[in-house]
Amino acid sequence: MTRLTVNGCSVEVGCDPGTPLLDVLRGELGLVGTRFGCGVGLCGACFVLLDGRVTASCDTPLSAAEGRAVVTVEGLAPGDELHPVQRAILEEQAGQCGYCLSGMLISAAALLAAEPRPSEEAVVRALDGNLCRCGVQRRIVRAVLKAAE
Repeated sequence: MTRLTVNGCSVEVGCDPGTPLLDVLRGELGLVGTRFGCGVGLCGACFVLLDGRVTASCDTPLSAAEGRAVVTVEGLAPGDELHPVQRAILEEQAGQCGYCLSGMLISAAALLAAEPRPSEEAVVRALDGNLCRCGVQRRIVRAVLKAAE
């Protein structure tokens, strides 16, 4: 059994230690907000926070998360209150298809936790590892800057 904390809750999973964390989150724990994109950690759709650091869950084995804290997009906001970035993305109508948004939200939340008042350039850099096929990056940047206000 592998023990880890997911969105503040202690969990045990009986998966093979080599199972990708993404598969455990989606298949075993039912947390489907984190998406499969490229499978090699390059697109950002699968990003989660692992001990506060943005991490590609598609190529992170379960064993690497043992005893650590994982935060998925479902865990960004405590209770019924949205995270400021989630609220700003809705208010700015920044999403389009939404496939990349969970990873973008994770990257933006990590940036704001480290740098509460980032510059536009800092936001662009923080979101550089997140690919969006719909082309809404400018709207996402605007929403992250709004969340920082």
